[in-house]
Amino acid sequence: MASPRTGNAPPGVDPEAFTWFQAVDADHSGYISVKELKQALLNSNWSTFNDETCLLMISESGHVYGFSALLRFIQQWKNLFQQYDRDQSGSISFNELQQAFSQMGYNLSPQFSQLLMARYAQRSSNPSIQLDRFIQVCMQLQSMTDAFREKDTGLVGNVRLSYEDFLTMVVTRMM
Repeated sequence: MASPRTGNAPPGVDPEAFTWFQAVDADHSGYISVKELKQALLNSNWSTFNDETCLLMISESGHVYGFSALLRFIQQWKNLFQQYDRDQSGSISFNELQQAFSQMGYNLSPQFSQLLMARYAQRSSNPSIQLDRFIQVCMQLQSMTDAFREKDTGLVGNVRLSYEDFLTMVVTRMM
């Protein structure tokens, strides 16, 4: 493997991604930390990505070989975000979030979407979600949906769980 400082991308690694990896890998460890990724990613309002989203994204992509995939992953989320940001404000409003969930195949109540807005949106008179929080919400929603589907073998939309089974589902998916 080429040294991260030589500028030569290892075989199978996108040269552009490798160049960006080198710039982000401030300590030249060959791995990207949450702190390094956070400093490299910006929302449309120039705020850095939050730690939780960076941790979700970096968990398996911190090494140079996973970094190309991480960049593609972020770009795919950004494209999806821009598709649902109908007014091109750079953030997702409540109505845009409801439409996004519906188009992604989630049948969620307005009350649940409002709960997500209260938890993840910027505090303001017109709450909205930035790209980082959109990625975080969608990744967590997908993870919890996968966990639910493992229990909902009949695909009826209901499961019966013990409290400990519920906690196990949450802890293994969210932490």
